[in-house]
Amino acid sequence: MLGKRSPQRGLFEADALYADFVGRATFYGWLAAQRGELFPDALFAGLYAHGWGRPSVPPSMLATALVLQTYAGVSDDEATQRAAYDLRWKVALGVEVDARPFAKSTLQEFRAQLVVHEEQRRLFEESLALAKRRGKLARHRQLTVALDTTPMLGRGAVKDTYNLLADGIVAVLRVLARQAGVARGDSAGFSAWATTAGYGRYVDGASLKGGAAIDWDDRAARERFLAEIVGDADRLLERARVARGTLEAGSTEDAALAEAAGLLGRVLCQDVERRESGPAIRPGTAPDRVVSVHDPQMRHGRKSSRKRFDGHKAAVAVDTDEQLITAVDVLAGNASDNEDALDLVEQTERDTGCAVGVTQADCAYGDGPTRQAFADAGRTLHAKAPVMTNGDRFPKTAFAIDLSAGSCTCPGGQTTADLRGPPGGEQRFVFAAATCAACPLRATCVAGAGGRTVALHPQEALLQEARAFQASPAFADVRRRRQTAEHRIARLVQLGIRQARYVGHAKTLFQLAMAAAVANLTLLAAADAARTAPAAAMALLSALFMALTALLARPWLATGPRPCYPVQPVRGCTHSAKTAAFRPNF
Repeated sequence: MLGKRSPQRGLFEADALYADFVGRATFYGWLAAQRGELFPDALFAGLYAHGWGRPSVPPSMLATALVLQTYAGVSDDEATQRAAYDLRWKVALGVEVDARPFAKSTLQEFRAQLVVHEEQRRLFEESLALAKRRGKLARHRQLTVALDTTPMLGRGAVKDTYNLLADGIVAVLRVLARQAGVARGDSAGFSAWATTAGYGRYVDGASLKGGAAIDWDDRAARERFLAEIVGDADRLLERARVARGTLEAGSTEDAALAEAAGLLGRVLCQDVERRESGPAIRPGTAPDRVVSVHDPQMRHGRKSSRKRFDGHKAAVAVDTDEQLITAVDVLAGNASDNEDALDLVEQTERDTGCAVGVTQADCAYGDGPTRQAFADAGRTLHAKAPVMTNGDRFPKTAFAIDLSAGSCTCPGGQTTADLRGPPGGEQRFVFAAATCAACPLRATCVAGAGGRTVALHPQEALLQEARAFQASPAFADVRRRRQTAEHRIARLVQLGIRQARYVGHAKTLFQLAMAAAVANLTLLAAADAARTAPAAAMALLSALFMALTALLARPWLATGPRPCYPVQPVRGCTHSAKTAAFRPNF
């Protein structure tokens, strides 16, 4: 049952006692001031059963704890300890100093509920809702957003073909063992069951390849070892097929076995080539190759021709004016950067309530199909068009192509209207061979004996428009504003997104969304501090002025004659009336 916090704050809560000590202008003090507004308990009512059970730990407190955990970059165990012993966390959470507000399992269960209910972006969306209430995302605004991606290294272990097949075999064995009555977590029972089934070498050691006593320089020995593994995998897949025949179709057990067997079969198909002489490792890399059995959604990826990684890609959209992250998503590691471009823009409009006027991106988003998708949606995309090269000869951009007139003029001043190819298909302008043969620039233009041809892109008009815009002075402002996305990605990397903390796309999206939420909230906290700083300074000056006025009003500082007590003469000393008149009156 949903537990709720009282709207009335207690006198003995940490934020009431120690907010000034921790600092109201710190992120912890700012979170304490947002209690009841940022993450109201009613926001999470859908995650809890209604009308029965004990009240839960208030989800507003757990949501704040997740924010603090991401902000500090600590584990679940460390987050639980800080909530119990760290005064800054207690101020932010609004709990009493001697309270231990939640257990580690409670925090983990709350996060799991968000993931299971596909609410990974909930806290991130709340950061945008708060920005709207602060006037950062007014409805009348037209946003200019910048798009970019960055690698997220996967959490699963990446292995070679031998150990990858072994991991797939173990995954199927675990499902079959559980269905045979072996309890989950019973390592000894599982090893005994697998050994009896004839797969002991896959569960006895840490690495199948490392424990293999073969000469790895001997090609024939490697092929025999691979053939043994493939034979074991084939036998196990047949056993899984027979086992599925005894299960109810669509049941939980059937789905688990189908998933494990399907993963093993996929690894076999992508990495092993069946030959008459026996199985062999397939040369090259299969498209969309699974690189880890522990996280099947990881992929080989490249951010550039030199930068290779294994994992996912984090895609973000950023408001270039307010620097708020407005949309996030996780792509496969081998996906193109521009794969989710239009979805990020639509997500921005849905979560901010503002229309996106202009979208800015780098060259990875400047291809023809992406431009066409934005044009069909009635949107403006500013992205650098790819550079055209042609070795040591004139590139395509050296020719003046007039699509409306249907002509093409070469650098030598010759014009052709010979356009070949079907409309909407692969079209090209062709210069006559005799014209090119007489041209003095032929050596730097034509490679063969015929005339020069210039191919047209299916989105040639859009690409021409983009190249004309990037040659204009206005493109300098686009280049400057687009860097906002890179700055925000740098902030996300500071918050730990370079390395995925969890396995799978859904949990990795949660990690990215939490980092984006913290990045937005820290921006809003800094803006609030900057806005309240002048008022706080004026209040301090006013207090100092009042204190100084009160000090000057004290009797011993006032001007004019002062009353004094009569001085009693001391025996042996003589005192004049003048000396006694100047005795201080305390």
